[in-house]
Amino acid sequence: MRENRHVAALKADLLFTGARLATMAGRAGLGVVEDAVVAVADGRIAWAGARGEAPPVDAAERFDCAGRWITPGLVDCHTHLVFAGNRADEFARRLAGESYADIARSGGGIAATVRATRAADEDALIAASLMRLDALLAEGVTTVEIKSGYGLDEATELRQLRVARQLAARRAVSVAATYLGAHAVPPGGDRAAYLDLVCERMIPRIAAEGLADAVDVFQEGIAFSAEECARVFAAAGTAGLRVKSHADQLSDGGGAALAAAHRALSADHLEYTNAEGAAAMVRAGTVAVLLPGATLMLKEERHPPVDAFRAAGTRMAVATDLNPGSSPIASLRVCGTLACVLFRMTVEEVLRGITIEAAHALGRADRIGSVEAGKDADLAVWSVETLSQLVAQIGPSPLFARFHQGVRA
Repeated sequence: MRENRHVAALKADLLFTGARLATMAGRAGLGVVEDAVVAVADGRIAWAGARGEAPPVDAAERFDCAGRWITPGLVDCHTHLVFAGNRADEFARRLAGESYADIARSGGGIAATVRATRAADEDALIAASLMRLDALLAEGVTTVEIKSGYGLDEATELRQLRVARQLAARRAVSVAATYLGAHAVPPGGDRAAYLDLVCERMIPRIAAEGLADAVDVFQEGIAFSAEECARVFAAAGTAGLRVKSHADQLSDGGGAALAAAHRALSADHLEYTNAEGAAAMVRAGTVAVLLPGATLMLKEERHPPVDAFRAAGTRMAVATDLNPGSSPIASLRVCGTLACVLFRMTVEEVLRGITIEAAHALGRADRIGSVEAGKDADLAVWSVETLSQLVAQIGPSPLFARFHQGVRA
């Protein structure tokens, strides 16, 4: 660090030294800085960059990285981790040849998890969810999005969202809660009446009580039509909530374009999205969230149009889609590996996809996702020689330390 007795020292609570840094700043690249320092004050990044360019720092505590890498804390921007029960039987059924849609129509799939989740009380949901959350945190995740959608009635949906909020109080992690009432029609329920409940009662109440940050829909032949999803989006907009969409997963229903028309934060899955949908997402600032865990577990042969997204300049994030059926994977790093292998994303695209692009998918890129002055000091310190090891290797986590808002967790 520069020595200048005429410059007042920067006051910091914590100073990282001896680091190799990947800032993820800017529209592309990893932002690599060799021999870097990062200063933290009041839970925010006060300065980050090359040691030779750093101002004098008066730090209460120092953390010697000893040549280890620092990246932003990882961001899992699509999970369903608050649920009860399991659907391991469906894995065997899919291996025997049944499709995801066939299982759903026979009362399995989402409906099966709805039955188990409705029967679970809040304590049971918290206990089950913490185990899954802890697995993500052990791999450097500092922000996680959690969707409801396994209640499909007022009481259980509210319970899921309250549990999501409580998880942030029990662990050092930031939680973005999303209301996914339009996940499926309740078993035995009336479609029109349920949509009335979602749009006219649930969304206004959830917004008023601050239980969710966004509203999601599942636009698909086995779920909700474009017209129904548009109605949910309109209700969310009236309530002041941003929107997201499960789109074009099993067919090209124009889901990406519809999400873009409503300026959705993200459209997710996107296996059947066309070039026009990709271009519309760019114009709207809608992030493509790719979920390779579901592609693997469902043995899908159709993959998201990564080349079209690249050509259009669509932001691409990667997430776990952690859920009991189609992606029971509590590892963002493994999903990053799958994105490289299945979707032929580059290591750079994936590392940005689980940090800064995922932050954009949550509308939080002004606070998280990159190591820049003014942002939350959510940081991961890794015992790796190269950053490619984070997704090139499956096995024990190479995480050395995790910091959430400047505090080691």
